[in-house]
Amino acid sequence: MNLDLIKKKLVAIQTTNQKSDRLWKPKPGKTVIRILPYQYNKEYPFVEMLFHYGMGKKSYLSPSTYGKPDPVVEFSDKLKKSGNTDDWKLGKKMEPKLRIYAPVLVRGEEKDGVKFWGFGKQIYQEILSFIDDADYGDITDLKSGRDLVVEFLEPKDAGNTFGKVSIRVKPNVSPVTDEKEVLEAVTKGQVDLKTLFPEIGYDELSEVLKSWLNPESTENAEAASTTSTDTNEAPAKTAAPSKVKAESKSKAATSVTDVDEAFDELFKD
Repeated sequence: MNLDLIKKKLVAIQTTNQKSDRLWKPKPGKTVIRILPYQYNKEYPFVEMLFHYGMGKKSYLSPSTYGKPDPVVEFSDKLKKSGNTDDWKLGKKMEPKLRIYAPVLVRGEEKDGVKFWGFGKQIYQEILSFIDDADYGDITDLKSGRDLVVEFLEPKDAGNTFGKVSIRVKPNVSPVTDEKEVLEAVTKGQVDLKTLFPEIGYDELSEVLKSWLNPESTENAEAASTTSTDTNEAPAKTAAPSKVKAESKSKAATSVTDVDEAFDELFKD
């Protein structure tokens, strides 16, 4: 029995359970929330993270989130520079996608503590625009901030795959809470977001990439990573090529038929 694999699976289960408790996503209808100052970066409450979606059944935090080399990004860049249109399109699809997280308090569920709301660039821009507007100011201020009304339309009502989220800032300022226990949780009881999305090593992610490029071999993908799928909506999956050569006809791949050889060839200087 592989004890290292057992440990990885145990960590994965524990991480998944913790994430499901700490992550929040809107339910159908309207929900009132308060965006809070982030305990681990009090100057800025928003945490920008980059993810690879659609590589198997999981999502993977890109090491480029923390300025570290990412083999998927490197592979993507190689494809985009190949001079082949199909390669360029595949390379673009493989680029990591931005997702932003902010600590929030859900009204009516304050006793459940601080959660993290993950959203895309459009919502991010709207929130920043409100904060930049002198009529609203710092809506995260604990004493004189403002609540947000988040409305979520289900896919069948929104007419798309993921549904639609819209936000509205409440006109009146208010303290975040008048309960000491809740205030303690807001200011000192937040989870470090890094613990919910652990980093994945370069070599580990390289194995995930190789397994995804060659879906006929699933053993490596099964043991590759303990990172769980993000419970918030994700972009549509990118179809994995069974062979790099079958997906594109770049100079780097035309002379080889084995995916491992093609992978190594693309990473040569």
